[in-house]
Amino acid sequence: MKTSLKRSPPAAFTLLEVVIASAVLAICLFSILNLCTISLRTARSLGRVHVDASSLAARLTMTNRLEEGVETGDFGQSHPGYSWRRSISPYNTNGLYLVEFEVAGMSAGREDHSQLTLLLYRPDSVRRVGR
Repeated sequence: MKTSLKRSPPAAFTLLEVVIASAVLAICLFSILNLCTISLRTARSLGRVHVDASSLAARLTMTNRLEEGVETGDFGQSHPGYSWRRSISPYNTNGLYLVEFEVAGMSAGREDHSQLTLLLYRPDSVRRVGR
């Protein structure tokens, strides 16, 4: 009795399959690395604080007191290295005042500068003619 032995196909990968799998793996790894780099860059940019003049304007408009002149100051410990300047002058005879804000400081090694100009109405400063 003759037994015929059938050869089974080899149980290994061909060189072409290994090259294709390596290329797919490399593309996936570089994509993940690029995503991590972009995420880190975004996180660093969110850590930088941009100080602008709107916070000063909000503080001034909460009160109804305007005094003509120029004031300067800094933000103390909340934003070290930043200073501000505010100029208030009458705009017209109808109680409007021109308020100019300037904020300057250093952020991430470069100079940061912000300006804002507002017209504010001060009700107790209206000058009535004939009284």
